[in-house]
Amino acid sequence: MIQKIPVFYCSQMSVDSGGYSPSASKPEQVVTDWQGAGLPIEIRDVGPATVSDLSFVHCRDYVNGVLQGQIKNGHGNTNRRVSNSCLLTVGSFMAAAEEAASNGIVACSPTSGFHHASTESGRGFCTFNGLMAAAWKMLARDWSVAIVDCDAHFGDGTQSIINQKKLHDRISHWTYGRDIPGAFKWDSFENQINGFVETFLEESNVVRRILFYQAGADVHVDDPLGPGEHGMFDTEMRQRDRLIFETCRKHKLPIVWNLAGGYQRDETGGIPKVLELHRATMEECGRCFLAE
Repeated sequence: MIQKIPVFYCSQMSVDSGGYSPSASKPEQVVTDWQGAGLPIEIRDVGPATVSDLSFVHCRDYVNGVLQGQIKNGHGNTNRRVSNSCLLTVGSFMAAAEEAASNGIVACSPTSGFHHASTESGRGFCTFNGLMAAAWKMLARDWSVAIVDCDAHFGDGTQSIINQKKLHDRISHWTYGRDIPGAFKWDSFENQINGFVETFLEESNVVRRILFYQAGADVHVDDPLGPGEHGMFDTEMRQRDRLIFETCRKHKLPIVWNLAGGYQRDETGGIPKVLELHRATMEECGRCFLAE
């Protein structure tokens, strides 16, 4: 057990994207909320991902074009402050993955905006694919990686990179189907996730394994970009988080998790419900992994 959940965060990770999604500004709001709630977290500093880090999974011309303001980022603009913040969100996830691999238990990256980014483009509020950048680092150290993507949308960028790089034997990817974003039922979800993890453990051809978990808040039944009536209620989302954390604890499988989507706003434009859902994930994480 550990005493606090390591959270890889710096204030420069948060920026106003100037668009629809609140995700780019969520890191600061989420961490402030966790600290205000007295949750047992330990803030770790973050360094930016490098162009070299990103070029393992993205075309270098795309990376440079985005950073130089010549190609639109995943938010649909060429604001270099927005694009540069993505170096820190990717750096956060990479560092969290390194920490989870080191402590053998868990780490958190309070980030979003990864899984729609493919080798040559970004979209859907995703600029660079931090999941795959971190996975590439793990593969270079002879780890196998499982990605459990519980955002409400198909992780098309992640899957396309896996396909292009021919990484199917080293990376196991569980994401929602293209035609049924989030359209699962709770009773089948439990069986699906247990089956996915067990298969990953059985088929992985190396000893060292790690799981990446996107704990999306947009699967909530009231999310404007979510699955609607097929979505989860608050208690079911807690069950989802608890199940995944407890499955990793049971199998001694290190886990690094992040925030992914969540788009509910109140009448003033704030995101209190999204913050509540992300707080619940951290609460379940603490209950599962922290020493009493």
